[in-house]
Amino acid sequence: MVNQTYTADVLVVGGGTGGTAAAIQAARRGAETILVSEFSWLGGMLTSAGVSVPDGNELEAFQTGLWGAFLQELRQRQPGGLNNSWVSFFSYDPQIGAEIFANWVQELPNLHWISGQVPIEVFRQGDSITGVRFADFAVTAKIILDGTELGDLLVLADIPYRWGWELQSEWEEPSAPVTFNSFTKKYPVQAPTHVVIMQDFGDAMSPEIPVAPNYDPSHFTGAWDGYGSETVLQTLTPGDPDARGLRFLNYGRLPGGKFMINWPICGNDYDRGVERLIESDVSRDEFIQESRWHSQNFAHFIQNQLSRRYGLAEKVFPHVSTAFALHPYYRESRRLVGLTTVREQDILPIAGGRVASIFNDGIAVGNYANDHHYPGVQFSLQPKSIRWGGRWTGTPFTIPYSSLIPATTDGFLVCEKNISVSHIANGATRLQPVVMGIGQAAGMAAAMCVELDCQPRDLPVRSLQTALLEDNRSKTAIIPLFNLPPNRSDWLHWQLYYLNNPQAYPDSGYCPCPSENEYPDSVFDQTSIRESNCFKGIFSRLEQQEEYRFAVTAPAAYLGQNWQLVTLRSQIDEQLRAYPHEQLVTLWGYYNHSGNWLLVEHLNGG
Repeated sequence: MVNQTYTADVLVVGGGTGGTAAAIQAARRGAETILVSEFSWLGGMLTSAGVSVPDGNELEAFQTGLWGAFLQELRQRQPGGLNNSWVSFFSYDPQIGAEIFANWVQELPNLHWISGQVPIEVFRQGDSITGVRFADFAVTAKIILDGTELGDLLVLADIPYRWGWELQSEWEEPSAPVTFNSFTKKYPVQAPTHVVIMQDFGDAMSPEIPVAPNYDPSHFTGAWDGYGSETVLQTLTPGDPDARGLRFLNYGRLPGGKFMINWPICGNDYDRGVERLIESDVSRDEFIQESRWHSQNFAHFIQNQLSRRYGLAEKVFPHVSTAFALHPYYRESRRLVGLTTVREQDILPIAGGRVASIFNDGIAVGNYANDHHYPGVQFSLQPKSIRWGGRWTGTPFTIPYSSLIPATTDGFLVCEKNISVSHIANGATRLQPVVMGIGQAAGMAAAMCVELDCQPRDLPVRSLQTALLEDNRSKTAIIPLFNLPPNRSDWLHWQLYYLNNPQAYPDSGYCPCPSENEYPDSVFDQTSIRESNCFKGIFSRLEQQEEYRFAVTAPAAYLGQNWQLVTLRSQIDEQLRAYPHEQLVTLWGYYNHSGNWLLVEHLNGG
């Protein structure tokens, strides 16, 4: 029974990555906002789901908006820095991430956050959504946003959505199946993962991890084949017991001797009966429990096969089983039937180019490879990866505002993985930084709809794009350009130029900016260089200038080691591309033991 009804300008249901960003942005714009979350931590994938080793939008030019602000906060708050794992350039204690989001919410007197609640009913008037009922209260609002992990408002509101595969005949996506088959039936959506955090207890040894129901070690056999036999710590030899499986564990290494276990190869992705997630509350709870048991069994297998020094981490998440995330990492949800659907073609590179074509109503940027998870199966997808900065990254693409708007329903936006996107393209649009950008744009749009007293479908898109570009706290790029970091004085000029002249958007992804020599280092650059370390060595180029190596000559502690050179900064990438082969060079940067790379921040001659 409803005991109280709240009224707001904007209601965001779901405190995940997109919902949290949407609520913060709507409130910062001035809207009276209510955020209702299921869990006590905000941030979803980045925090409560335990994926604190996020992928995508890693290049400096793409570190904008709330995503860029989040990274800046992490750099200031995370002891030991973010350069810990080899799968990502950013790894951190998920509790610190949750504190950042909570602090941002607490700063806003017009943002009211209620936790521990899930939606039960959606109120409609004709074609408009007007409110949502929870266990003992209801909220009515002018604009309502679905930020739930699985698109729960879509089904409650009877808004058309998709779940599972589309055939090639639907949109002519090159990687889509021609017919439905046993594979598409077994794997209707990508497998979720219930992340578990393990810890290195060293000589103290850890308590034994008990097996959970349905333990079968054969499910995990071969999990680190090709990883456990080599170590990136050159002080260890492959036969050393401490080296066995170390490269596998370092995949998701966190500060403080912890490891995020989110492993796709004979690991803890869980797919058995995944359709139960949308059948009923009871069946969803059953699936979640089984996925957690599966991760516990994988952790037991890791400990049993490697060493008792590795056990369940302590005091990570705010519940009894502190090593296990509050909920699974969902890679796919119900997906809106919107005004525009993002297809595989929209995220693939232009023929002969290094970027995807841009949407005229673009509001967010992504660049991750199209990554699908089906346990035990290698699913072939059209490639969208490129070499940049001495490493592999993904083709940049944009997200259109019209993919957030239902085809026939008003008063409503989506702001999570539930945008209007094909099953195939979801493999790239689902990543944490992209979803954060989607959430920021949705929150800005909702607040502007309140200001202009209009429906989301009637909001002038250029006004929304300009507001995102000119936001006084977290300006966000909506045109992906490799060589246009947000600290450049001409950043806004080039963003607006390509918005106004989309036909001029370069296939290379490079705008005709002056050379970096014409721009002195910014304060941020100088600080970064000061805090990094200086190294000398011999530079060499492999694979036709696409990979860079560095034989260390100084300092003495690293003498004779050979590292990969990588960078996230366009001017450093340009310098590395032009630097003479087998020359002495002086570098400033951060050495990553897990990845055996040097993240270069500054480069001089010998």
